[in-house]
Amino acid sequence: MPKIHDMLESKFLRKEDVGAGVLYTVEAVIQKNIAKEGAEPVEKWCMNFRETDKPLVLNSTNIQLCQTIFGSDDTDDWCEQPIVLYTDPSVSFQGKVIGGIRVRKPKVKAAPKPVQKMVEEDDIPF
Repeated sequence: MPKIHDMLESKFLRKEDVGAGVLYTVEAVIQKNIAKEGAEPVEKWCMNFRETDKPLVLNSTNIQLCQTIFGSDDTDDWCEQPIVLYTDPSVSFQGKVIGGIRVRKPKVKAAPKPVQKMVEEDDIPF
């Protein structure tokens, strides 16, 4: 049986779209009208990604996190950069904990340790 979020279409990313985490590449940060069709326009800043047609509506927390992640308050510097979107169950809205999307820097994989050669007795200088 389908879940409710599968039955309701959205033009914007929802927490169900990102789950435990997805890696996206920032394409642009632009203002978009997020109002429902026929309603008065409501302009919000959104982040577009190369890998999906759905933008992320940015809230103040995610904007501040992006500034830290990308090391710049100029959104042009964010473009072409990787970012992870994930569901954070502790996000609150209007005083209620409802869960939502948060952003984080991609984890860097550690470089493999160099292989140490076995020391032969002849290699010991004493």
